[in-house]
Amino acid sequence: MISFREPLTRKEFLKKLGLLGLGLGGLTVISNCSSERPAPSPDAEGLREARWYEQSPRQTVWCQLCFRECIIAEGKRGFCRARENRGGKLYTLVYGKPCAVQIDPIELEPMYHLLPGHGNLGLATAGCNFRCKFCHNWHISQRSVEETRNQDLSPQEIVAMAVERGCKSISSTMNEPTVFYEYMYDINKLAQETGLRTLFHTNGSLRPEPLLELLRFVDAVTVDLKAFTPQFYEQVSESELEPVLETLQNIKRAGKHLEIVNLVIPTLNDDLDDVRRMCVWIRENLGDQVPLHFTRFFPAYKLTSLPPTPVETLEAAVGIADEEGLQYVYIGNLPGHEHNSTFCPRCGERVIHRIHFEVVSSDVEDGKCRFCGHEIPGIWGDSEKAISDEEDEQT
Repeated sequence: MISFREPLTRKEFLKKLGLLGLGLGGLTVISNCSSERPAPSPDAEGLREARWYEQSPRQTVWCQLCFRECIIAEGKRGFCRARENRGGKLYTLVYGKPCAVQIDPIELEPMYHLLPGHGNLGLATAGCNFRCKFCHNWHISQRSVEETRNQDLSPQEIVAMAVERGCKSISSTMNEPTVFYEYMYDINKLAQETGLRTLFHTNGSLRPEPLLELLRFVDAVTVDLKAFTPQFYEQVSESELEPVLETLQNIKRAGKHLEIVNLVIPTLNDDLDDVRRMCVWIRENLGDQVPLHFTRFFPAYKLTSLPPTPVETLEAAVGIADEEGLQYVYIGNLPGHEHNSTFCPRCGERVIHRIHFEVVSSDVEDGKCRFCGHEIPGIWGDSEKAISDEEDEQT
């Protein structure tokens, strides 16, 4: 497998493979996201054929799903460990094979402006296309499908489970959902037909075309903006910053609800000048109403020698975001802090009271502040009724 950081032209791709003598007609684009695709050939051992790739006459494939654009030889896998070339076709190894399925408060994503307080069914598979040294879910994200304990669950079974358990949404999360794109796509399409909300938590690495196709069946997205320097992405995550910034802008242009998470890691991405540049970029490119979560780091995976993020650093980051005009700024992984809650930017009243991931009360009515009528961005629906119903049951 060869992974190229810079996109190749079709001519450059053919040159890499030594296929220029075969002519430019030797590649076939596989990018149709329709669920009605032909079944894979018998020799694929029942695996689902992947979408968004190109074929060559010499059985080498060019994955077009994420920014890496891996060129994958016969019998090899892409950087994500979840897509394999078999017989000149690219297959997803994780379709219908989640290694984690659980129900949590929607706030855990974190997603604070989508039906606050409801139960969300989250799922994940093995694999990731980043190599973050701080990953808390490394035991699944940095593993192949053979190394995790998986379930066999179709999209229909996932959606049925969410409905039966009283969930209002389904999220693709915990590992990078780009690697199970086909599975996520089919789940989301069916979930929306059933009346469920859909979201995914991503590192922002999808290429624009598959991203926009997926967003047809997505209500909201949480994006990890891991830092605001290319050096951090290269050295700590083995990835790139620019594709993430492009993804953020494409999600915003598509009119989807967007929330951003910045895990603040001591000595690596906690420079307050970089935090300010990030906040300015968010305001100028995405607007001042996009919720921003500064999340506390705890030692994990390959960064166990670093200390937890000082509370003072998180509060300083919030102060900078406020100075730059961002209206909804939160602190995560610090239970009980006042910035767990949502405040109205007009009147200053607390409109959603949270303690960590628990919604204590909500004063958002019909998407507006109950105290002054200011419109609060998000997807609200019947969230207020859901919270009051839960309180009645507890009493």
